[in-house]
Amino acid sequence: MIQSEIVKELYELTQENRKGIEFYAEAMDRLARCENTLDTLEARAFIGAEGPVVERQARAKLASADARLERDLAKAQVERVRAKLRMIESSIMAQATAAKMVQAEMKL
Repeated sequence: MIQSEIVKELYELTQENRKGIEFYAEAMDRLARCENTLDTLEARAFIGAEGPVVERQARAKLASADARLERDLAKAQVERVRAKLRMIESSIMAQATAAKMVQAEMKL
């Protein structure tokens, strides 16, 4: 691999990493909104239910099941973005190492 290819690859990885950071921020925002919706729906359902506490909790969980699913999907999305960012960062480190090796070879 020649130095210009490494520089190009590093540039592309850096750009992808920047986009990934934006996606991460958006995913975290979505997760926060989903958690807020879940908490609100569950609390309202609990307050509106009658009967013993255990029964009210069960009804509240049932009433907020769709919101819980959306929250879980949002969490999964955050984890996917994190994993992708870690992969990109590893690639950047590998390319940086390759660049140092090419520089060392050029000095010889």
